[in-house]
Amino acid sequence: MSQATKGLAKGSLIAGLFLIGFGMLVFILRDIFAFLAAGVFFLAGFSSIVYGIKLFFAARKMNKGTSGPHEGYRENVQIHIEEHFNNNS
Repeated sequence: MSQATKGLAKGSLIAGLFLIGFGMLVFILRDIFAFLAAGVFFLAGFSSIVYGIKLFFAARKMNKGTSGPHEGYRENVQIHIEEHFNNNS
C-alpha cells in the first residue's frame, strides 16, 4: 500500500508541475495562444459553413430526384404480390 501511495504522490507532483509550467507559458505567451485559439475557432466555423452548404446541396439534389412525373417510380424495383386463398371451404 505504501508503494501505491508513493506512486500516486509522484504522479500528482509531476502533474502539478506540468500544470504550473503550462500556466506560466500561457501567461508569458498569451498573444500566441490567443492567435492559436482564434485560428481554431475560425477553422471550426469555416468547416461548419462548408458542411452546411453541402447539406443544402444534398437536400436540393434529393428534392429534384423525387419531384416530377415519376415521383413514385424506382428503377430496378419489382413488387411481388402473393395471393393466399383458402380453397378448402
